[in-house]
Amino acid sequence: MAKTKRILLHLVCSVCKSRNYTTEKNPDSAAAKGKVGEGKDKLLLKKFCKWCRKVTEHKELKI
Repeated sequence: MAKTKRILLHLVCSVCKSRNYTTEKNPDSAAAKGKVGEGKDKLLLKKFCKWCRKVTEHKELKI
């Protein structure tokens, strides 16, 4: 059985600051993609915001 360190986080709209989505990420694999010490980049996705009624950038926020 695999034991992974998954972190739960919210995705927050950059325009209206509402928490629209909940997701998870693996911090070990995120750190392995970049150089050492660069694993602290925040997740930034373009998602639909139901309050703004348009596609906006959503940034991660820890729960």
